[in-house]
Parts: sequence; structure tokens; C-alpha cells
Amino acid sequence: MLSILKIDTTSKAQVKRFIKIPYQLYKKDSIWVPQLWVDMQEQLNRQKFPFYEHSDADFFIAVKNGQDVGRLAVIENRLYNQYHHTQEANFYFFECIDEQRVANALFEQAFEWALQRGLTTIVGPRGMSPVDGYGMLIDSFDQPQMMAMMIHNPPYYVNLVETLGFTKKVDYLSCYAKPHQLHFPERIHRIAERVQQRGTLRVQRFNSKRELKTWVGRIGQAYNQSFVNNWEYYPLTEREIAYVEKVLLTLADPALIKIIVDGERVVGFACAFPDIFKAIQRSKGHLFPFGLLDMLLEVRRTKWVDLNIIGILPEYQGRGGNALMYSEIEKTVRQRNFENAALYQVAESAVSMRRDLANIEGIAYKNHRVYTRKI
Repeated sequence: MLSILKIDTTSKAQVKRFIKIPYQLYKKDSIWVPQLWVDMQEQLNRQKFPFYEHSDADFFIAVKNGQDVGRLAVIENRLYNQYHHTQEANFYFFECIDEQRVANALFEQAFEWALQRGLTTIVGPRGMSPVDGYGMLIDSFDQPQMMAMMIHNPPYYVNLVETLGFTKKVDYLSCYAKPHQLHFPERIHRIAERVQQRGTLRVQRFNSKRELKTWVGRIGQAYNQSFVNNWEYYPLTEREIAYVEKVLLTLADPALIKIIVDGERVVGFACAFPDIFKAIQRSKGHLFPFGLLDMLLEVRRTKWVDLNIIGILPEYQGRGGNALMYSEIEKTVRQRNFENAALYQVAESAVSMRRDLANIEGIAYKNHRVYTRKI
């Protein structure tokens, strides 16, 4: 017998059931990195998570013969739909056993949910937070996941969604390079040097979280203005910006955060993070009793550095801001004893950044696909 349960997000027991489902599916998968429990609990909390101030979501569990065998979130981002003049639903948190009937039952609930709200298309995987990972993994299933925000899934997920009629909307490429091999063209560094000599733009560096905290609000505002040409963009609310700022402060090694400033205005940023995925795996996503301490120690032990929050205001992209930002990226990944540098989740629609990845001869190692389907 197969049934679909819409969970009550005020029930701690049902929220726990939803969060636990992938632990069973991936118990033999050494690549999978669980999301932090505290982050998952926050995203399902309608009173605390800022997304629910303007939009809505529901969460479903597939139950077969008394066992939880799949899950799915279906989302209506009203600010996105208003900004882009569309009627989209999104799906996220998809997990499922290798059984088409179970996947069909979950998505039939999502389709019905969306149609009841006048939505005509469903797109995903795409979450409720601007720092969520995008897309379903479609290749390189044996490569490191790199942080909990990058989606990992088994190969059969692709067949499950494509059998349901989903087709490609956009792909996100991730790549890596050995830090000693990471060389932007020399002209990039020459342009960056001239820009700084002119004094119009400068690089702000940080030695402590206290210093970073004084700038984090301006970084958040720049984040909100930097991606206006991206397909996934919508204007974040003040509380959503504050959420991004909280994530930045929580994960940051201040020495690896660089911002580009015009006067006192932040116009670009390159944020690198020591990757702590091994510590998250060891703690199974729990901060306590020892998970948080292990993660803090892993910041010092890890040999991976991740570049995953990079942006520059559109009006500065032809004024040397790009060159200055990329010059700083190269310096950033070299300044500590990292063995691998990863730059991930670059959309194929971000043509200039894709060109830059080719220039530095980044090695493609994962591709995530965002799917779409008319309902």
C-alpha cells in the first residue's frame, strides 16, 4: 500500500520524519553529506524562516507498507513570480527509492498543489533560500559533494523525473583546480593593478569576524543587486538578506573574504570557505554534542577551499571590477595550504563566468540540472 502524507510543520515528530528520510537512502553512500539538522528545521519553521513572509510551501512524505520511502517539497515563490511575470512552482528536497510509482505519487501531489494555486509550470530542484543548491546531479556521482548545500543524488533520480516528462531548463557546472595551477591570464592582473592605481576601486580585506561584521550589511545589499541578470534572481527581502549575512558570518574565515569597494559602497565580493564536509558527515548533520567543535577544527584541517559566493554589480563589470575580483580570487586560494580549490554551481546562462572557467582551465567535475515541466 502506498500513500502520501502532507506533514504538519508544527509537529516536531513529522518534521523529524521528513528530515530523516535521506539517512536511510544514503546509509551506504560515502559521498553524501547531510544538511545540518538546524538548517533543515529552520526551513520548515513557518514562524521563523523569512521565506514564508511572502511565499508558501508544503512538504510530503511517501509511505509504502508503513515505511517512509520518499519525500518532496513543493514551493510557490510569489516574489519570483511577480518579478518575472510567471506562474511557476518549484520542487525541492526530492528523495525517493528506485520505484517510479513512488516518484509519480509524490509529483502528482505537487502538480495538484500547484494547480490549486493557479500555477502552470513546475521547476526544480530549487529551494527557498538563496544559498540552497540548484539542480539534480546528472553526472560524476562518485565525486565529492562539497558542503551540504550542493545536492547529491543517485543516478536513477534522473530517470525518475525525466519519465515524468521533465526536461532541461538550465545546467550548473562545478569545477576544481589545484591552487598552484590556478592562473588567470596575466592581462587580468595588469588590469587589476591599473584599476587600483587609479584609485576608483579598492580591495577591502578582513582579519577578524568583528571587522567583517561591520561590512556584512553592505555585502548583503550588494549580493541582492549583483545577480539581477540571472534567471533565478528575485529581489530578496531585508530578512532574507539578513539570513544570507548570518550564513556568511557562520561559515566565514575572514581572511578568505574579499570585497571590492567604490568609496564606501560594496560593488563586488569573492567569498571562499574552507570545506568542512568531512566533519558534517562525521556528525551526521548534528551540531551537538561534538559536531560543532569538530567542524571548527575541520576549518583548520581541510585541504579544500570552496568559492561559491562570487558577484559584482552589473554596472562595474566593464570597469575593471571583474579583473580585480578574479585577481583577488587567485591570491585567496593560494594564501593557505589548500590542495584543491572548487568553484561550483555556475549557471550556463552566466556566459562570462563560464568563459572565465575555461580561461583558468578549471576541471569540470559535476553538472547539476534544473528541470521544468508544464503541468
